Amino acid sequence: MSETTAPVTAAASLEGSRVIAESPTARGRRARIALRVLQVVLALFYVVASALPKLIALPAAVESFDRMGWGSAGMYTIGALELAGGIALLIPVLQSVAAVALSGLMVGAFVVQLTCFDGENAATPLILMIPLALIAWARRRHTADLLRLLRLARRRA
Repeated sequence: MSETTAPVTAAASLEGSRVIAESPTARGRRARIALRVLQVVLALFYVVASALPKLIALPAAVESFDRMGWGSAGMYTIGALELAGGIALLIPVLQSVAAVALSGLMVGAFVVQLTCFDGENAATPLILMIPLALIAWARRRHTADLLRLLRLARRRA
């Protein structure tokens, strides 16, 4: 065999499909750090800036949910979902799933902004979906780990 027709091994084929954030190179290390910082910033945003005002019933949050007709039950539910999603962004096995779930929540927030608030802040949920999509994609292998854990737990039950 010539050098140009060397067989492709499984390891070599995985190298080509490896996400930069999983690469052992210096570039991969920087990408992992940047992704982790992004996750921490988003988690802080969802927990502190988004969920907390709803969970402690700040007047602005109460007014917004009353205007939508959802009342305090809707406010507390959305706040709890944002809190859970923000925390889950920091748990390795849940990162990708949390990013997808929070993206779904942002789709709902976008629709609400358009229909109930005349699009005042409709760009905010769309902007938040970009880094969430990046996290979901970059951490997608964690979803496979989560599925393995769930299958294992189901077999033991």
